[in-house]
Amino acid sequence: MPDDPPIEKQSPTPAAAPAASDGSMAETLRAGAPESAAPHRRRHRGLLLVLGLLVALGAGMLLGIDLVVSARGGDAVVDDIADVEPTAVALLLGTARTHQGRPNQFYRARIEAAAALFHSGKVRGILVSGDNATRYYNEPIVMQKDLIALGVPAEFITLDYAGFRTLDSVVRAKEVFGVDRMIIVSQRFHAERAIFLARHFGIEASGLAAADPTTPGLMKVRAREVLARAMAVLDLVTGREPKFLGAPETVRLRDDDGDGSGPA
Repeated sequence: MPDDPPIEKQSPTPAAAPAASDGSMAETLRAGAPESAAPHRRRHRGLLLVLGLLVALGAGMLLGIDLVVSARGGDAVVDDIADVEPTAVALLLGTARTHQGRPNQFYRARIEAAAALFHSGKVRGILVSGDNATRYYNEPIVMQKDLIALGVPAEFITLDYAGFRTLDSVVRAKEVFGVDRMIIVSQRFHAERAIFLARHFGIEASGLAAADPTTPGLMKVRAREVLARAMAVLDLVTGREPKFLGAPETVRLRDDDGDGSGPA
């Protein structure tokens, strides 16, 4: 009888390890995570918090300055010529006649308000202050032509070619043209800032508000005005002066009876 084939001895199969519970797996993953991850997240949150606080503080300061300028200049701005106190000189603040190839309604409203103010007899002359940085861009000359077209005699329009900024226009009116009392003609938000600056420099200033445009975009302009007011305050704090002053000049005025002219 042949021998039985040898029987292979099989080692016993090891019992499967019990599956780890979800909680145990999470603990394992947490244990294997880099120790620096948590501090990194805390630093990131801290930076975001600081950045948020700085943004909020900056926005609060801008809005605060905006309110202060309105409070200190807005009380002297009127919307109706009938409410204007007679003053010798109107300071017409310049702007471009066109914007992006279209008529600038801010410009047209200022020209019409200044002309109506002159014809009402409330002022005896107009000081037109604007930018003439290059030979191809001359705000005062353009504004003078449009004032003449509305019936304002050229002899009672005086041009300031160095009104590059509102601060320049206001300070030069006093230091160059000898005007320490004036009516400022521009849109209300701009007139408020100009009066704020004028009062700082000892000028007795009031304002006539030109009409605001009815087209879209006014809110964008008003938002830029918030930044412009912050810059105006910074100019005062740092003692910024006009780009140019120069020799004294005279504002040409009609006599009270409407004939002839005299200095401001």
